[in-house]
Amino acid sequence: MRNPLSDTIVKIQPSGIRKFFDVVSEMKGAISLGVGEPDFDTPWHIREEGIYSLEKGRTFYTSNAGLKDLKIEISRYLKRRMSLEYDYNTEIMVTVGGSEAIDIALRAMLNPGDEVLIPQPSYVSYVPCTLLAGGTPVIIELEEKDEFRLTKEKLLEKITPRTKVLILPFPNNPTGAVMEKADLEAIAEVIEEKDLFVLSDEIYAELTYKGEHVSIASIPGMKERTVLINGFSKAYAMTGWRLGYTAAPAVILKQMLKIHQYAIMCAPTTSQYAAIEALRNGDEDIARMKEAYDERRRYLLGAFRELGMDCFEPYGAFYMFPCIKRFGMTSDEFANRLLREEKIAIVPGTAFGDSGEGYLRVSYAYSLEDLKKAIGRIRRFVDKLDGK
Repeated sequence: MRNPLSDTIVKIQPSGIRKFFDVVSEMKGAISLGVGEPDFDTPWHIREEGIYSLEKGRTFYTSNAGLKDLKIEISRYLKRRMSLEYDYNTEIMVTVGGSEAIDIALRAMLNPGDEVLIPQPSYVSYVPCTLLAGGTPVIIELEEKDEFRLTKEKLLEKITPRTKVLILPFPNNPTGAVMEKADLEAIAEVIEEKDLFVLSDEIYAELTYKGEHVSIASIPGMKERTVLINGFSKAYAMTGWRLGYTAAPAVILKQMLKIHQYAIMCAPTTSQYAAIEALRNGDEDIARMKEAYDERRRYLLGAFRELGMDCFEPYGAFYMFPCIKRFGMTSDEFANRLLREEKIAIVPGTAFGDSGEGYLRVSYAYSLEDLKKAIGRIRRFVDKLDGK
C-alpha cells in the first residue's frame, strides 16, 4: 500500500506546549503554569453581545473578510491605540484567531525556497507554518544579554539573497521581551536596505508594562512592508472565540483573502459581533486585566530571584523565562522532574527553539493564589536540588 502521508507533515513535531498540558490535565492535584490562556472570563458585556447576536438569529455567513462594522472598528482601534491608518475595506481581514493569519500570510507571500527569518525563542507555529508554505526557516538565536531583543547585528548575520520575510514576534512568547521604538527603527533600516517584508505578530500588544507598545508598521516606510497580526484572545480573554485579524498592504491581503476564502469561508459570526463590542467598550477591561497581570509579573520575578534563579525582567505578554543552568539539568529534565515530583507543569524553553535550552517558560496568566502555591512547591524542589 502506498504511503498515504505527506513527508513534510510527518517531519513536523507536535507542539511541546500541548504535551505538558495533556499530561497535567489528567494529574490529580497538579498546578499548571504552562498554558498561555487568561484566567479571566470574557467580560460580561462582550459575552452578552455574543448571546444577543444568537437570540437575534445572526447565524449566517459573513463576507469572507469579515463584518463591515467589525473591520471599521479594527481600523479605529489601530488608529486610536497605535497611530496606524488602514483602509477597512482593502487592508483589514478577520481571521480564525491570529494563528490562521500567520499561516495564510506566509502562504500568500512565499515561493518554494524563500527564506524566513525567525527569531527564537518564539511561538511554536512559525517554523511549521513556514515549512507548510514551502519556505525555508532560518533561525536567529536571541540572547539574554540582549534581553532577548532582536538586534540589527544579529539580523544582518542571517540575511542571504533568498531571504524574503522576517517574523517579528514581540511582545514575545515565551520570553516576555519587548522591542522599543529605537530597536524597531534600527531593524527597519535593514528591512528597507535589503528589500524584505515583515510579519509582525502583535497579539500581546496590549500587555506591555513599560511604556506603550510600538508597532513596526508605524515606523516610516514600514507599513507597506508589514503584515500585522493581532486578535482578541489575550487582550480581551477571548481564547475560545477563535478570532483574530490582519492588517496588511492591499496587494498582500488580496491573496491572503483568497486562501481564507477556500479554506475557511469566514470567521465565526457570533464571535465577530462580540468583538465589535470589545473594541467599542473594552478599553477598561484591558486596563483592569493588565493591572492584575502586572501584579503577578512583579511577584513572580521577585520569587524566582529569591530562589536564586536568574531571570531578566520581562516587560510584555504574561510569561516569565527563568534560567535553570546552575542546576546542571536540561530544560526538559528539569520540567519533567518538577512535574513528577511536585506536580507543577511548566514548559521547557526548548519547546520554543534550541536557544531556549537552560530556560523554562512560566505563565502568569493564572491567579496570584495559584502562583503562590506553585512557588511554594518550586521552592521545595529547588531546595532539594541544592541539598538543603
